[in-house]
Amino acid sequence: MTINQYEQYIQEKGWDDRFRYMLLDRMRADCDYFLGNGQIYGNHLWAENVADQIGYMKALWESFPEDGKPEWLTMEQILNYEQEMLALLAANSGSKD
Repeated sequence: MTINQYEQYIQEKGWDDRFRYMLLDRMRADCDYFLGNGQIYGNHLWAENVADQIGYMKALWESFPEDGKPEWLTMEQILNYEQEMLALLAANSGSKD
């Protein structure tokens, strides 16, 4: 999916700010679990895979006005999650042969 498709999905759902904040926080917690005790298992993620999880997180974060963006999560942190999660998946893909 493209970022526009993630944004469109969020808009179609009509989620209010409070719900989007809670969902974004839940998705952040999912990423932490995935990188830790979750043993990089995609079904532990809200979106069930890294690409969609990060795509939705970016779209959710962008859905807030500049003065209403979450202070507890930056776009840089989302990009760091993406990098760490993809690197961990790549590192583990060779060890499962």
